[in-house]
Amino acid sequence: MESQFVWQDNYNIGVEIIDKEHQRLFKIINKLFAFREEEKDSQWTCQEGIKYFKGHAMKHFADEEAYMLSIGYEGYAQHQRIHTGFRKNTLPALEQELERTGYAPDAVDHFLGVCAGWLIGHTLTEDQAITGRHAQKWSDVLPGGELAALKKVIVQLVFDMFHLESQMISDAYNGEKFGQGVYYRLVYGAAEEEQRQEILMVFEEKLLINTVGNALGLQTNKLDSMLVHAARYTAQQFVGRVIENFPDMQGYELKEENLLSYEQFRKIFEREKFQASLLFNTSGAGYFAYSVIAPHLLQKGVGTPIEYKNAMSEVEQYLMRRAEQSEQEAIAPKKKVLVVDDSMTIRQGIKQLLEEEYDVSTAESGVAAIRAVTLDRPHLVLLDYEMPICDGRQTLEMLRSEKELADLPVIFLTGRRDTESMIKVMPLKPAGYLLKNSKPEEIKREIDAFLAKM
Repeated sequence: MESQFVWQDNYNIGVEIIDKEHQRLFKIINKLFAFREEEKDSQWTCQEGIKYFKGHAMKHFADEEAYMLSIGYEGYAQHQRIHTGFRKNTLPALEQELERTGYAPDAVDHFLGVCAGWLIGHTLTEDQAITGRHAQKWSDVLPGGELAALKKVIVQLVFDMFHLESQMISDAYNGEKFGQGVYYRLVYGAAEEEQRQEILMVFEEKLLINTVGNALGLQTNKLDSMLVHAARYTAQQFVGRVIENFPDMQGYELKEENLLSYEQFRKIFEREKFQASLLFNTSGAGYFAYSVIAPHLLQKGVGTPIEYKNAMSEVEQYLMRRAEQSEQEAIAPKKKVLVVDDSMTIRQGIKQLLEEEYDVSTAESGVAAIRAVTLDRPHLVLLDYEMPICDGRQTLEMLRSEKELADLPVIFLTGRRDTESMIKVMPLKPAGYLLKNSKPEEIKREIDAFLAKM
């Protein structure tokens, strides 16, 4: 894989001493990329290259901090703390890993991915903030205004970091799948308190390739370990910048991170209540979601925490699991079924009945169903007829109003045979009706028979 860490004009902050050192650090990373590709005396060249990188990074931190003090930058203490964390924790842990593995290719990839991701994130967030280019902190947010503030901060950050216009398309994202996704969990806690903040970020795979991948200059349309490592650290910088914009989150530090499967991710949505859950589109580059769980509702045991000592193996296992799942889906793709019902009992009951043979997702309302269908079109929708606010008939009317959904198979779930209601929906061309009180084996038999004909 040929890699090049591409310098872009938007990395310049307009301060000559800082911009020159940024460019020098980028060039050093590129030399390390080249050393890795050549595989000649790899251990010695990497050792020397890393010493050179480390020396320049320390000098850069000192120059940057001196400049911040000279202009009276109010974010100096926070910026210095981030530098110290990278210098005292991140780099030493990476060096130990390189030495322990004898500068194995995977360890070198991990080092390069982490350093590249850290540089991308830090250059496009903390360093840009020195010049005041970011929006001011939302210190005067009124009660109830946090959601709008969070949306504004995220949209601004996406533009600042990647020059992408993004639009929030839902402020009630409920964990629906969109394309090939990467599911990332970060847990933050206050240093002297037990309060915790859990952030779930979902990236459409192509978005990572179009942003972090492009910044790295990767000539690939697939995820690899370096891109995942770089994405992890870029995401951490992104979340850190979001947290900085909210006074009640000040002092929070990263305690744990996990890469999740979609199944693990969905379990969190089924179990937890969210403070905020926003879905964004980036004008063709891909979707992403940003969800926040209230600290007092957190539960442990979601997945294996990623630490320096296991980061390589966790990312490799994660990519291996994704590849195995993709291969399995390519060989025997499961048909997708969306279950729409305001009753969690019904949703989960039908999901458990079908999930062994089908890819089953759920939605708790008509609006959520429309969003789910738009993001990931199913082969069959099982739609509750009697739902509050937007019932089954209204939901199907909205689906049928979209030309591309005119032939989407929809079977109504109903608690009773109501001839009059059935007659009303016949013009909408439902594919059939299922009684909720039927025996589970009868419901499954009907669905199996319908999907077998597709």
